[in-house]
Amino acid sequence: MERGRLLFAQACEFVAGAANEASLPQPALPEIAFAGRSNVGKSSLINALVGHKRLARVSLTPGRTQQLNFFSLGGALMLVDLPGYGHAAAAKRQIRSWTSLIHAYLRGRPNLRRVVVLVDSRHGLKPNDHALMAELDDVAVSYQIVLTKADKAGDAPVKAAFASVSGAIAKRPAAHPEIAVTSAETGAGIPELRASIAALASETGFR
Repeated sequence: MERGRLLFAQACEFVAGAANEASLPQPALPEIAFAGRSNVGKSSLINALVGHKRLARVSLTPGRTQQLNFFSLGGALMLVDLPGYGHAAAAKRQIRSWTSLIHAYLRGRPNLRRVVVLVDSRHGLKPNDHALMAELDDVAVSYQIVLTKADKAGDAPVKAAFASVSGAIAKRPAAHPEIAVTSAETGAGIPELRASIAALASETGFR
C-alpha cells in the first residue's frame, strides 16, 4: 500500500497522443494500459489513481477519448488511456480506425506489462469484454479486471458482478487473479489498485 501511495504521489504528465501506429511513442518505460467500454469510467479512474481531477479528459458523451494517450508517472511507468469500445460518439470509419490501432498496440507493444480492463459493476461483463480478454490471452498480455462505479451499483450487483468475473477469468491464462472493486467517486479500492500497479513498477527500480 505504501509503495502504491508513493508511486502515485509522483508527478504524472501527458507525454503523447497517438491516432495511428506511426505516431506511437517509442517504447521506453513499462506501460500499463487502461481499456474498457465507452462510459465505463476509465478517465475518472485514471484521475482518481493519480489524484488529479483533469489529467484524463472526462466527458458525459461516451467515446470522447479517440486516440491513445500516454502519461508518464514519475518516470517509472507509462499509463496509457485507450479509446473506449462499444458505443461511441464518432463516425463508424473513425471507430474502425482506432479499433485497429488498439489491436495493433495490444499485439505489438513489447513494454506493455498489463492491461487494466474496466467493467461497470452495474452491468458486468459484456461480449466485447470477453472478446478483449480472449485477444489478450492469445497474445499472452497480462490483464486485471477492475469493477468500476461500485458506489452507484449497490452491494448485491457488485457481489454478482464479482462472482461472474471470478468465474469468467478462472481458466483464462493471462488473467491476473485479483479483481479490484473501485469507485472513483468515493476512492474505494483505489489504494489497493495503486498497490497492484506499483508491484509492476518495481521492475523499473522504483521503491
